[in-house]
Amino acid sequence: MKKFFILFLFCCQGLLAQVQFEARVSKTTLGLNERLRIDFVMNIDGDNFVQPNFEGFRIIAGPSQQVSQSWINGKTSFEKSYSYFLLPTQKGTLTIKQAVIEFNGQIYKTQPIKINVTAATEQPRDPNDSQISADDNLYLVADITNTNPYINQPITVVYKLYFSYNIGISNWKELSKPKYNDFWSQNIDIKQLVAEEGMFKGERYRYIVLKKVILYPQKSGKLLIEPLAMDIDVQLPTNRRDMFGRVLVTDGNKRVSAGAKTINVKALPEAGKPVDFTGAVGKFDFKAVPSKTTLKNGESLDLVLSVAGTGNLKLFTLPKPVVPNALEMYDPVHTEKVNTPLSGMNGKISDSYTIVPQYKGDYVIKPLHFSYFDLNTGTYKTISSDEIKISVLDGPSQSADAQSTASAGKNRIDPVEQFRYIDLRTDLVTKNEPPFLGSNKFYTLLLLPFLLLPIIVLFKKKKEAIDSDVFGNRIKMNNKLAKKYLSEAKKQINNKEPFYVALEKAMHNFLKAKLHIETSEMSKDNIRELLLSKNANPQVVNDFIALTENCEIARYAPSSSATIQHDFDKAVVIISELEKQI
Repeated sequence: MKKFFILFLFCCQGLLAQVQFEARVSKTTLGLNERLRIDFVMNIDGDNFVQPNFEGFRIIAGPSQQVSQSWINGKTSFEKSYSYFLLPTQKGTLTIKQAVIEFNGQIYKTQPIKINVTAATEQPRDPNDSQISADDNLYLVADITNTNPYINQPITVVYKLYFSYNIGISNWKELSKPKYNDFWSQNIDIKQLVAEEGMFKGERYRYIVLKKVILYPQKSGKLLIEPLAMDIDVQLPTNRRDMFGRVLVTDGNKRVSAGAKTINVKALPEAGKPVDFTGAVGKFDFKAVPSKTTLKNGESLDLVLSVAGTGNLKLFTLPKPVVPNALEMYDPVHTEKVNTPLSGMNGKISDSYTIVPQYKGDYVIKPLHFSYFDLNTGTYKTISSDEIKISVLDGPSQSADAQSTASAGKNRIDPVEQFRYIDLRTDLVTKNEPPFLGSNKFYTLLLLPFLLLPIIVLFKKKKEAIDSDVFGNRIKMNNKLAKKYLSEAKKQINNKEPFYVALEKAMHNFLKAKLHIETSEMSKDNIRELLLSKNANPQVVNDFIALTENCEIARYAPSSSATIQHDFDKAVVIISELEKQI
């Protein structure tokens, strides 16, 4: 029995040793423009094939699966493979990692393969293959309307893909999208891609508009537009023909880039710049229109300020009206009706203010002024609205209210004067007053010193005991100091450095009072250990230590008033929690 068991183990080992799963490549060194074929081959029908991560490569075909089985002289052979065609995306030594299959509950993996990718190589042409290269027949161009604009002057970038009549395009994808740092940008939707004809490099080409963007530079100087790069699948004709005489084509691939572009942005001139200029650039018309100028008591009016025209309508603010105190003005409702074609923004923006009068009378809203930079003339222009007169026909009057208040004050009787005729003081004297000697008051005053003597003695002994308790006094002093510095931190909440100094002292004195330690013993680990030994919540302990460390850093780091207030509130909560827990 033992012999059969050993023989069975050897047979199983032999079966396991026969399983083969390996990766085979067409070459281990190739140029950046060459393709690589890789086959994952197994001699068993494995399941759950998992392809490796082809990092540094792009899959251009695959996976394609092939299975072959044969019987020769009674022997069976089986082979199953998964094939890929890869194109390298970078130079250097790249590694194709392991592929995985499963067979009879066992996991099998291929060995990693290293591929050396060199610079693009010049490949010999087959005389029967294409004589046309995509290099001289495919271009990606970024057309820019203006490379020397003013700040907030619109410029347009149109990305066109030019290709000659000798080649065809089957597919493309973006490798890197352009970035428009320091520009306000908006993409123009392209509903349908249509091939058009045009001249390029003195020759007639076909082209497709891939992308349209309108840009408004937001600062002066040299601004960089990062390039758009694309991966294009092309169809190249060959010298071969099919049985019907038609030219055969072969598939190719080309990577193109529009290149980085530099825009020299001019600053707006300082000479003649109005004080109320808010950055409007273009050609505009400004209006201030009230919904009504005559109102009854309880009515309101809408004052609409609007700017219409062509320019950077979304990138500036409208002027704010100044109204008399008797008119209550609410926050505006902002409305935008702006289109953004390739020529730049055009349309209308407006702010609508609701104004409610409080008193009867006539009121004046002073003229409003709107300034913009005119690109056509290169000068600043200011548009002023007319003076607006508001008449409130009825309702309370400011002067009448003042008179009624004064009249009411004049006729009012002062409470002291109202009861002046009543004498509130008396000089009555008791007729039969008992003598002081022998009275209750006499004996009380006589015995009071003897009664107070024991109390004075007890108070003195208590004070001596308290004075002799150095340890307890130190705890009380630390408690007082913690409260004092916490109060000082609250007073200094608008002064960053004094606030964090006081907050740090408050937290240190709190620890001295509760843990009975000195400053030299205040290490982070020691504080955590002592607080946890007193049944403090671990999360609260971590918050306390983190806040203590933050006090030193926050003294020199920039912080807002909201951050300082948050730290103070957090300190109060943490100290309160620890007070309850320990």
